[in-house]
Amino acid sequence: MPLMQVAPSILSADFGHLARDVDAICEAGCDLVHVDVMDGHFVPNLTIGPVVVEAVAKAATKPLDVHLMVENNTFLVDLFASLQPEYISFHIEEEKHPHRLIQKIRSLGISPSIALNPHTPPQCVEYLLEDLDMVLLMSVNPGFGGQKFIPSVLEKASRLKDLIERRNPECLIEVDGGVNDKNVVELKAAGVDVVVAGSYVFKNRSISEAIESLKV
Repeated sequence: MPLMQVAPSILSADFGHLARDVDAICEAGCDLVHVDVMDGHFVPNLTIGPVVVEAVAKAATKPLDVHLMVENNTFLVDLFASLQPEYISFHIEEEKHPHRLIQKIRSLGISPSIALNPHTPPQCVEYLLEDLDMVLLMSVNPGFGGQKFIPSVLEKASRLKDLIERRNPECLIEVDGGVNDKNVVELKAAGVDVVVAGSYVFKNRSISEAIESLKV
């Protein structure tokens, strides 16, 4: 069984030394660089735009994993497409035509992913799984870093894994929010392939030890 992939979230990085922190997680062996894009409407927070993400892309030696928490998904996909991230995730709760947007993302040479808020059941993406490369499960309420892990995501991940095994076994499951060395083993057992960790990685005394502890 492959090791858990780790995608540190730059939301918890020191934005005064962003290039330094991005370089640090890449040197420490992360698999992806997770970039949270918030518009202040879909979630009550405003984060970064394409200029900052372009700087992250230049500093990173690992692929970008862009998570859109926005109202106008298509507009933002177009803004970030030129940076060629590995994944772009958009929220099913905000997209009227998810299949169309999935096709658009793939046509740009980017792997499409759908994100689900904590209350959103995995069944809502069942008939989209054949066209997805990843599903992102939020294990906190989106908008802010440093929140506590919502344990019900474990059962949700297991149910999603069952759907994936039937529909598209190549589709990955990613979990974002409150991940640490204590719950990562349970996440692995539930079928999760990728974990996003912000505070746990960047606030740790050793970034490399934090990332290594999540590779179960």
